[in-house]
Amino acid sequence: MRGSGRWASSRNMPDFDVATLARYLRPRLPDADEALQVEGISGGQSNPTYWLKFSTATYVLRKQPPGPLLPSAHAVDREYRILTALTATEVPVPQPYLFCDDATVIGTPFYVMAALTGRVFADSALPGLTPADRAAIYDSMNATLARIHTVDWQALGLSDYGKAGNYFARQIARWTKQWRNSQTRAIPEIDSLVEWLPRHLPDDDVTTIAHGDYRLGNLIYHPTKPHVIGVVDWELSTLGHPLADLAYNCLLYHAAEHGGILGLDREALGIPSEAEYVARYCDRTGRASGLTPFHLAFALFRFAVILEGVAARAAHGNAAADNAREVGALSAVYAQRAWAIAQGTLL
Repeated sequence: MRGSGRWASSRNMPDFDVATLARYLRPRLPDADEALQVEGISGGQSNPTYWLKFSTATYVLRKQPPGPLLPSAHAVDREYRILTALTATEVPVPQPYLFCDDATVIGTPFYVMAALTGRVFADSALPGLTPADRAAIYDSMNATLARIHTVDWQALGLSDYGKAGNYFARQIARWTKQWRNSQTRAIPEIDSLVEWLPRHLPDDDVTTIAHGDYRLGNLIYHPTKPHVIGVVDWELSTLGHPLADLAYNCLLYHAAEHGGILGLDREALGIPSEAEYVARYCDRTGRASGLTPFHLAFALFRFAVILEGVAARAAHGNAAADNAREVGALSAVYAQRAWAIAQGTLL
């Protein structure tokens, strides 16, 4: 769900029968009628996402991609569950309406949620905005992440949403397995990180809700005001360590690709430095310490493996976006950056 200014429609035609979907939805959604139009929403590399446009109502549908999938990947059922739980909190999320695990409807499980009217920013430099608005947009992103990490997940009935504790060790094992399952080429730096990361686990071990893909492009902002009205793309969410989310969120400071701001004049743009951003988050959450090279190396390693998964789906012909092959090719770039940070030669 990325785009410049608003959620952007793509030319991707749905890979399912619209009439069958309409028959399923009519008795289950408010204001659903026979006049259903389906349009792809561009930008995502994982779960295909579509506008559902009826005569007087619009919704958003997220589904698994077709074809062979990696184990535990594309978990739209988990997305639906966490959205449902968070509607009772101050975390801004779209209202979920239904989940369907009947593959005979559109070929894969899917869920339907409210369509929010707002802005999605693909470029972290926020071109065309004033420095004051950029500062406010970053501050709202920061405050929303802090809000996610201070939710009482046990009170929400999410004690079984993941395992409490030992998050980084488990995640390193998981993404190592994903790397081996999705590898399309040799990337020595990923193999080096697979050995280095387990030997440098931090002592700090706390558990919060972890979004798993927390970045500017997964936030919907008010149409005219610089504050977040919806956090989307919860596919990778679980119970985890909050600094994994924060480090991933801060990758924009370490990348020129994917709309990152590496090398830009952040002060002139009105964007806080990484140190300022982390300090503000720590103030909001009451943390005594912030990110270390381990956290950033882990975040880059994980992102490199995710991108390799995109490359693998492109090779299999079941990628969610047209530029999947180009995006997946960047896995080596992020792996090299992660290894440089791990070795203390880049920060």
